[in-house]
Amino acid sequence: MSQFDRTAGADAGAETDTATETEPAAETDAGSDIDSDDDLTAALRTESRVLPAEVFATLGNDTRVDILRALLELGADEEPVSFTDLFERVDIDDSANFNYHLRQLTGHFVKRSDDGYEFRYPGRKVVSAIFTGTLTDRAQVGFFPVEGSCYDCDGDLHGWYVDDTLTVGCADCGTIQVSYPFPSGGLDDRTTDELLQAFHHYVRHHYCLAADGVCPECTGAVETTLVRDPDEEDLDVAVEHVCQRCNYRLRSTVGVTLLDHAETLLFFSERGVDLNTEPFWGFDWCVSDERTTIVAEDPLRVQLSLPCGGDELRVVVDGSVDVVETTLVE
Repeated sequence: MSQFDRTAGADAGAETDTATETEPAAETDAGSDIDSDDDLTAALRTESRVLPAEVFATLGNDTRVDILRALLELGADEEPVSFTDLFERVDIDDSANFNYHLRQLTGHFVKRSDDGYEFRYPGRKVVSAIFTGTLTDRAQVGFFPVEGSCYDCDGDLHGWYVDDTLTVGCADCGTIQVSYPFPSGGLDDRTTDELLQAFHHYVRHHYCLAADGVCPECTGAVETTLVRDPDEEDLDVAVEHVCQRCNYRLRSTVGVTLLDHAETLLFFSERGVDLNTEPFWGFDWCVSDERTTIVAEDPLRVQLSLPCGGDELRVVVDGSVDVVETTLVE
């Protein structure tokens, strides 16, 4: 389940207008009644988008980065920050120059109201990426032991972190249990056990979001399908998630999609296993297709046999990876 791919999305639209006031004018929320999906689509498309090159040009300035940092430090997540407080926080003497840089951020990254300045979502994402090290730091962690054993040879597991990716694999046969991009900020102030638990929640959350039709990257609509004999995968059948908006792609075993399935969660919970917290790479049905059986080819359907406590839950999913049948074998 190590496949991870993300490609560029659709071309960006028109540029936004630049404010000309000494201070950006306060924004007002405008809306109208939406009676249908067509109305919603039309309403969403009334907003212009900033060109990617303009985004990088806007952020390529130390003063603007300092303004974003000041907003974070002054608590712009919780309540608007006044112009005076923001100006005093940033190391700049020329108020006109400060106003200019603040205008470049206001509109797309920062929102101004009568109460002051606060983050828009893109601005908060930029702050997170810059000040958590996602865009600026590189880290590497050598081999460390991981609890559990390899599903293929029962050998010992080890973890390592290279090129912004955390991997758990077998030290004996080399089989990879899981390999997935993980922001380097997640390494800070954590023991290896805490790191692995955070990694489990992070990856599980991404796959559960994708299985629910929500892109983990842009929140766009995700299309999920079963793939027979996937390329470059040691699987007979895999699940592919593709975002229809940004083309973000995830590929996994079928078992991973059941980590948020109510009957599966209940089956394991009743036998003393919490799938919310138990690292998913410890279950062979999550990291391989050893317990996956193709029960129909046209249309494609597969069955997973999930053992726990001497019992077994058999789950059948269709070509869209929707659960169509469950059977408890005690």
